[in-house]
Amino acid sequence: MKKRIALLLAAVMVLGLAACGGKTEEPAASEPVQTEEAPEAEASGEETPAAEPAGDGSLAKVAFITQSLANPSQAYAWKLIQQYAADYGFEVTVFDEDYDAQNGVAAIGTCVSQGYVGIMINPTDPSAMIPAIQEAREAGVFVGIFSSELPEGFASTEYRDFACATNDYMCGEEAAKALMEAFPDGCKVVEVGGQSGHSAQILRHDGFFDTIDTAKVEVLDTKDCEAWATEDAMAIMEDFIVKHGEDIQAVFCHWDNGATGVIEALKAAEMNDVYVIGVDGCGAGYDQVKDGTQALCIGQSYQNMTTSSFECIQKLMNGETLPDEGVVYAPVDIVTKDNVETLPYPEW
Repeated sequence: MKKRIALLLAAVMVLGLAACGGKTEEPAASEPVQTEEAPEAEASGEETPAAEPAGDGSLAKVAFITQSLANPSQAYAWKLIQQYAADYGFEVTVFDEDYDAQNGVAAIGTCVSQGYVGIMINPTDPSAMIPAIQEAREAGVFVGIFSSELPEGFASTEYRDFACATNDYMCGEEAAKALMEAFPDGCKVVEVGGQSGHSAQILRHDGFFDTIDTAKVEVLDTKDCEAWATEDAMAIMEDFIVKHGEDIQAVFCHWDNGATGVIEALKAAEMNDVYVIGVDGCGAGYDQVKDGTQALCIGQSYQNMTTSSFECIQKLMNGETLPDEGVVYAPVDIVTKDNVETLPYPEW
């Protein structure tokens, strides 16, 4: 009898252990779902702790998707975004595309799946982002283009909720006006464009060419870069010097750090009297204006772009309609040797 009871107790213990083992397997099966999400966000950028967009005092989640934090303007923008986010009730995650549009598409997917209320994006390839942006908006995420714009035909609230940027067309206009003022009798100029296909490159080019007096200003050559890279601008300028040499009297470069490469190429060729115009308003541009190697710097306000983007998301969350197709243009500074010392020195 005792032997039979012992056998029964042993059987019960085995069944009990089997039941406990079954319970521990259930959390294990759900663990991959959690661990798969975290690397996805980590691969795209640095993620701050999650916060639910609830009306209980917690911070709403917003994403900043940037073409690259290696771009000084975008690194500075991210600094400002972190500085002002809490003032507007937001907790912001940065996702770095690293100049690969597919990273941006993946980041948008992450934002949709994790319940973000808004996205601010400066895309590497704006055209490639449109399907993902539309999916995010259909899911109820507010999407704004930051320091940029979608291509012509898509730059409306039908395809994005807002755009906070510099009026890049006006930057091209200002460059042309300055050039014609400096050379009232006309001149010969080359254009070193920004990243080919980027809205800033397209609009700065269009604003410049629509404004110059072609009866007096002769454009010897124009070429865009593959990326907003100083070395790309330098290589293009070196080619221009080989082709056109001393005929080059002026250069319109779409960004200040690109103008740095242009200036280096001109120095190497001992062409020290060329009139160089740049856009952005970064420290390099200010320094080059101060030392006389860059004649003009057209400066952007990233602080204005940042706060305007947050204000747009807030208004949309409150059910308000944004005026002017959701477009907010930041003011620009026309920086010359005459006023460079009176303007605040840029932090990027």
